Amino acid sequence: MTETRVRIGLLRLTDSAPVLHAAAAGLFARHGIEPALSIEPSWANIADKLAYGLLDAAVMLPPLALAAAAGLRGVPARIVVPMGLTLGGNTLVGTHAVAEALGAGDALMMAPLAMARRFVAWVRAQPAPPRFAVVHAWSTHALLLRYWLAAGGGDPDRDLATVVIPPEQVVGALAAGRIIGFCAGAPWGDAAEACGAGRVLLGSSAIWGHHPEKCLALAEPWAAAHPGAVTGLLRALLAAGRACAAPEQAPALADLLAGAGVAAPRAALLAALPGGAGRERIEFHAGAAWYPWRSHARWFLAQLRRWGWLPGAVDAAALADAVYRPALLAPAAAAEGLDWPEADAKPEGGHDGPWTLPARPNPLPMGADRFCDGANFT
Repeated sequence: MTETRVRIGLLRLTDSAPVLHAAAAGLFARHGIEPALSIEPSWANIADKLAYGLLDAAVMLPPLALAAAAGLRGVPARIVVPMGLTLGGNTLVGTHAVAEALGAGDALMMAPLAMARRFVAWVRAQPAPPRFAVVHAWSTHALLLRYWLAAGGGDPDRDLATVVIPPEQVVGALAAGRIIGFCAGAPWGDAAEACGAGRVLLGSSAIWGHHPEKCLALAEPWAAAHPGAVTGLLRALLAAGRACAAPEQAPALADLLAGAGVAAPRAALLAALPGGAGRERIEFHAGAAWYPWRSHARWFLAQLRRWGWLPGAVDAAALADAVYRPALLAPAAAAEGLDWPEADAKPEGGHDGPWTLPARPNPLPMGADRFCDGANFT
């Protein structure tokens, strides 16, 4: 079989595990893909390299892909999202002083809305807005943090001085006292606890249950020129996601992550993987984690507009449909024997517990998707 070389960008994060597993287990090679993995220092690097054709594919933040396609970073980037990779997995972390102010120990298990109100009261009592880090202004982390603060009566633009720090640098910034907290993906929340720099305050799934986290993004010109390679790439990652969802696979995934330079204690690497002991765990397959829901894209765009980043002239529904491309995933999903949803969008926020979604040939079991403020998004 002739292999197609695919340049794939990723960061040192636990939810890059499906790409690392697909490479190590030979899944890419099985489907005619020669992976050239490129570990990047920041999300800005990923977005720039995709936009300028220096990467063919990448593990990506969904709102950043949408912002780039909307032209919020300059000339609109030709980026498409053919599949999701993970649900959940982020943590909000604070210094020990913040944790004490919110209520140490079991009190940190309070309802997320009550915690938001207490946090807003604490930051407003400070002499100046405290510095709080996110990994990119247009990240899932930043938008969920803003949603949580606003739900608790806060104003994210006035109550916090939000700064952007790449994921693998947030623990050092917290330990050095340059920030009072951060929202980042695994393993960095558990790593902060392990080194004594801070405490995990909240898992992001308490803000939006089973929220979309990372997706696969493709450079659209490359995807259009290599349809067969796209299907092979997606089949490999679908199989990898299913494998990564097995708890017994976690020790091997921790080894892969460490080998890729994720410099965190082994317990922190394991914490967010299936079967882990962390506050927040990543879902790699169940709940249709692999499906690129256009309702997810529309929610992210609605949040970008809410905070004044998406111009009114941009047709959000049309942009969501242009970027999120489930049709690209359909052949790979069929070949992998997955049940296929009957619609490419779904109601968000209306389920406190497990539910089923119409799909063919069998309904899809889904997880709770409640927002912390009880809102619904359709």
